[in-house]
Amino acid sequence: MNTLPIEEILPELKAVLSLPGNAVLVAPPGSGKTTRIPLALLNEPWLKGRRILLLEPRRLAARAAARYMARLLGEQPGETVGYRVRLDSCIGPKTRIEVITEGILTRMLQSDQALDGVGLILFDEFHERSLQADLGLALALEAQAVLREDLRLLIMSATLAAEPVAALLGNAPVLRSNGRVFPVETHYLERRTASQLEHIVAQTVFTSLAGNSGDVLVFLPGAGEIRRVQAELSANGITKQARVAPLYGNLSPAAQDAALLPSTDGMRKVILATSIAETSLTVEGVDTVIDSGLMRVPKYSSRTGLTRLETVRVSRQAAEQRRGRAGRLGPGSCYRLWTRQEDLYLESSNTPEILAADLTPLALELAAWGVNDPQQLLWLDIPPAAAFLQAQALLVKLGALETGGSITAHGRLMVQSGLHPRLAHMIIRAKEAGLGNLACELAAILQERDFLQGNGNRTDVDLRLRLEAVREAASGKYPEESLRRRIKAESERLKQDFSIHRNRQETVEACGLVLAFAYPDRIGQLRSGGRFLLENGRGAGMHELQPLAHSPYIVAADLDGQGTDSRIFLAAPIDYEQIRRYFSRQIAAGTNVAWDAAAQAVRAKSYERLGAILLKESPCANPDRDGVMAALLSGIALEGLSILPWTKAAQQLRQRLLFAGQQTEGWPDVSDEKLLATLENWLGPYVYGLTSRAELAKLNVAAILENLLTWQQRQELDEYAPAHVVVPSGRQIAINYSNPLCPVLAVKLQELFGLKETPCIAGGKVALTLELLSPAQRPVQVTRDLASFWCTTYFEVKKDLMGRYPKHYWPDDPATAVPTHRIRPGNS
Repeated sequence: MNTLPIEEILPELKAVLSLPGNAVLVAPPGSGKTTRIPLALLNEPWLKGRRILLLEPRRLAARAAARYMARLLGEQPGETVGYRVRLDSCIGPKTRIEVITEGILTRMLQSDQALDGVGLILFDEFHERSLQADLGLALALEAQAVLREDLRLLIMSATLAAEPVAALLGNAPVLRSNGRVFPVETHYLERRTASQLEHIVAQTVFTSLAGNSGDVLVFLPGAGEIRRVQAELSANGITKQARVAPLYGNLSPAAQDAALLPSTDGMRKVILATSIAETSLTVEGVDTVIDSGLMRVPKYSSRTGLTRLETVRVSRQAAEQRRGRAGRLGPGSCYRLWTRQEDLYLESSNTPEILAADLTPLALELAAWGVNDPQQLLWLDIPPAAAFLQAQALLVKLGALETGGSITAHGRLMVQSGLHPRLAHMIIRAKEAGLGNLACELAAILQERDFLQGNGNRTDVDLRLRLEAVREAASGKYPEESLRRRIKAESERLKQDFSIHRNRQETVEACGLVLAFAYPDRIGQLRSGGRFLLENGRGAGMHELQPLAHSPYIVAADLDGQGTDSRIFLAAPIDYEQIRRYFSRQIAAGTNVAWDAAAQAVRAKSYERLGAILLKESPCANPDRDGVMAALLSGIALEGLSILPWTKAAQQLRQRLLFAGQQTEGWPDVSDEKLLATLENWLGPYVYGLTSRAELAKLNVAAILENLLTWQQRQELDEYAPAHVVVPSGRQIAINYSNPLCPVLAVKLQELFGLKETPCIAGGKVALTLELLSPAQRPVQVTRDLASFWCTTYFEVKKDLMGRYPKHYWPDDPATAVPTHRIRPGNS
């Protein structure tokens, strides 16, 4: 066994762990922490008869670590060292070291909170901060505090900020290994080019093969980019120089081994990998790394409730991890496909998944643990409150949680499956409906990448095509036979786990119904070609040439969550009758009574709704009269007070009241704001039973306003704010109160002859504004001081009027003259 740098720190680590407690270990890539530490601790006295759990973030790393440790012991996996990952397990009765993926730890804790028989949990590569790692640590800390004081926890990483983790672990000691890092020469782009990624990568591969002797590890964001780079390399004759080996999570174990192990024929390798090769794994023979600088991460939007994969820049932490792959076994080179200037702006570390992920699985796990508030546990980062509440709301809709947050019996069945809650609920409900086999097939398909995706709007979004391809292995539809076998194997496992024994194929036409069990919030109703309204109130769309674009109802399984209408990537049709039959409990029936602005009337309709989707609507013959009145008043508030029949008398009365209210307290407030705010009080009794603007036209608004006054106020109003004034000519003339601050009396000048002072109202406090008119009713002067007008301005006005109206009576002393509304006094 070769000596590795981590061995220098083993005595200190053993001493720290000899007492109950926790520790944090920081060691660089290639130091041997993943495989040497479990073996070194295996025979410690405090571990006698107990197992070690080594957590790895990926299945590939878990299997590789277990195989390597077993080889060091001269054994096969499943003896002293074994592994457990989804769909694969190699554990024997003598196994002492179990290498497991992080989700497996959660399952173990949920079934046995004390973890009997386990003495140590090692969280490897914890800097990746996966959701399952954070959850597993939170549950393990609780189990340690309440049930297992002797349980040890060791957090390991190459680039972890150790202090916050140590504080979380109760101020645990931090151990650091210097490791052994070989020099890595780093190259950057001189300038950013407009070339496609695959062209830049392929060119750099050929450059690195010419300048180095070992294998080349290329980091790309996803399987699609890997396939395009592989095609580009093949087109440029790569097979003459090296063998190309893809490496990503959905490949078969045999294909993954082909990328990891050295070539047996001496041919150099170019490994095209996702972030799966960033940590834990030693890809033998590599001395050159080419880093695209990109990674694909899930981003959850609490606004849409959707998760989508987003291609983002790597963090500095991730870039250093990738660079270190070239210097694990000797000096190497790293080609970074970005400029030195761009390198300055890299984020220091990746965003922890718990801050950006769908928290529905987390919320269900916590509920099964007995926690409905994340703050009851210890976290490095507390789950965001909005996303957590949204997750709980979905679980309530799926029947997994009670409204208060406690888990239901149905929820416990869901959590035991280890599936995403949506898929677990789908299988349970479908089994009850006699569609369990179909649900297991769909769950297996939905857990893998979409093998038909990649042609933009030309890719048919119909999920039924995927099911048919898996069932029939249709030629040309299925590029990877290994993926088809994996889907079928997962389907069979799920049937066994959920005790679905009927070995028959249900029709693909039931896909939409089964999918709706998983995604009840994404049942969509057609609005127009390709555009749908979802149950959750959001819009979604597909290209109008898609075969499903004109289906009355669909269920969307995969959307991007962007824009007003999310783009649909995967869906299936569902029948109206299926919705009514299987989602009857979610369908709300009622009567909608509302103001119809177009008809200017109240309309009452009976409806059935599934969330935001209107399934059925019909006129309601006998709506509740209180509801009708409320809708009518809402319509009046919407349209404004002008919808009421304001006669001159009503308008003047309102204006008089406004004037009176300006002068003294106690008068009703009849301003627009007050009347609109109190419609139910002052207008409601008079519109009960009315339904339209036409019927409102019959109201006597003046009488309604009068009823706001007490008997005494009615008497006082005629004195305080009279509707009319009798002028010297003997005529009764209305006062204009349109400006409550300045009431106006418009009167012919001749009718005021003999009047010495301006008339006053409001108990003599307010002089009327006199708008003096010519015989032709045209304004000639405005004044509030009639006496002054007679003495001064009148004589100038008189000259003008005598010229235009010579037959009329224009006395020299208007203050004592005889008033008239005719040409001359006494004339008929």
